Amino acid sequence: MQWEVVIGFETHAQLKTNSKIFSGSSIQFGAEPNTQASPVDLALPGVLPVMNKGAVEKAIQFGLAVGATIAPESIFARKNYFYPDLPKGYQISQFEIPVVQGGSVTCVVEKDGKSEVKVIELTRAHLEEDAGKSLHEDYQGMTGIDLNRAGTPLLEIVTEPVMRSAAEAVAYAKALHSLVVWLDICDGNMQEGSFRCDANVSVRPVGQKEFGTRCEIKNLNSFRFLEEAINIEVRRQIELIEDGGTVVQETRLYDPDRKETRSMRSKEDSQDYRYFPDPDLPPLRISREWVEQVRSTMPELPTAMRTRFTEQFGLSDYDAMIVTQSKAMATYFEAALAASPAGDQATQAAQAKQIANWLMGDVSSTLNREGIEITQIPVTAAQLALLLQRITDGTISNKIAKEVFAAMWQAPSTDDNLADNVIDAKGLKQISDVSALEKIIDEVMAANQQSVDAFRAGNEKAFNALVGQAMKATKGKGNPAQVNELLRKKLTS
Repeated sequence: MQWEVVIGFETHAQLKTNSKIFSGSSIQFGAEPNTQASPVDLALPGVLPVMNKGAVEKAIQFGLAVGATIAPESIFARKNYFYPDLPKGYQISQFEIPVVQGGSVTCVVEKDGKSEVKVIELTRAHLEEDAGKSLHEDYQGMTGIDLNRAGTPLLEIVTEPVMRSAAEAVAYAKALHSLVVWLDICDGNMQEGSFRCDANVSVRPVGQKEFGTRCEIKNLNSFRFLEEAINIEVRRQIELIEDGGTVVQETRLYDPDRKETRSMRSKEDSQDYRYFPDPDLPPLRISREWVEQVRSTMPELPTAMRTRFTEQFGLSDYDAMIVTQSKAMATYFEAALAASPAGDQATQAAQAKQIANWLMGDVSSTLNREGIEITQIPVTAAQLALLLQRITDGTISNKIAKEVFAAMWQAPSTDDNLADNVIDAKGLKQISDVSALEKIIDEVMAANQQSVDAFRAGNEKAFNALVGQAMKATKGKGNPAQVNELLRKKLTS
């Protein structure tokens, strides 16, 4: 039987406010346990929550960025459940009327060497407070409770169940992560829990309309673990069904050491939480004027930047999508273009395409290999721009440029002329002198008479062999275009 995977996402993005969502307590990470929990956070008798305006504005920003509806009035509700790290015995959240409704996130899915643009529809995004943290590893036979995190503002972003593979889920998670960091509403630090992903995973026979029973994998704190956990959970569910078993709706945790998901608790439905409007909080009313005021403070959005890059610089839709996958990448692209020599529109378009190609090629592959982000790249945008200029003006070939780039990466410098310094130090300047190239080509033809005769007899492959020999004779420094032109001219004369 063939199976189809169905995935939906719930992501908790911690909002970059100065204080908690309903109190003035600090949300600084790493403080001593229970030093940042006020009477409001501890739910002491007689205290009342007060809404953090900054948290609301960051939710509005997100809603505008994803093309969602901003509810003119939304309600806070009490979500009732009992954990030691939940001081109130309930969590203040939103249920029936969230602040952000609908919207979508666009991502690029890489699979089997191909790239596909996919739009992931969102159901909602709502404001809520975080719980505290249970600490198990530092205590023998006991659990410690740290309530510093209790009351930290979260935006929970929920998708429709529209993803059909772990690759799509990872692409969406990366795109969402990039967006909230781009907007500066969340720092995106997954290790510190600022961006936490929960994946709802189920399987069903291909062609079946009804969804299978879902399991939620909680608190996945890296994209690699996210992909591993989904693939492993999918395999577990399929094997369980094919062996005659039944998938039970539950919450599961991923163990990266043992490469397995394991049961954490039975999964509650909404009725189990006994939601009801919080009597201590009035409805959250957001006027059209407030929305427009927030809109006026927002940075240029990725969608608008993509349109500008295609219209102003002539990039393809796909290239513009890749270059704007993160704000840091887009900033680097624009800085490299600004550092390139001035020219007409056609020149600028060629430069933009060349920079985009390098960002998608050598730059991205090296970043991935080193396991770092573009914010940590040792080659500055101005240095890359000069390197690409040396390809364009014929100083070096594209192949030699890769060697120069690797040397620049390994020996970083603040000197904008780093590419020239490496080229000079390694003697990598391209041979473009016609007389010098003609002499080398004559020697190659004399030493490879069989290939010369084969080409003149109509074998085009023999020409490529001769080009290879000529480039070898120049130690890779011959101008490829000139070598091709001069060789063909001599062979056909």
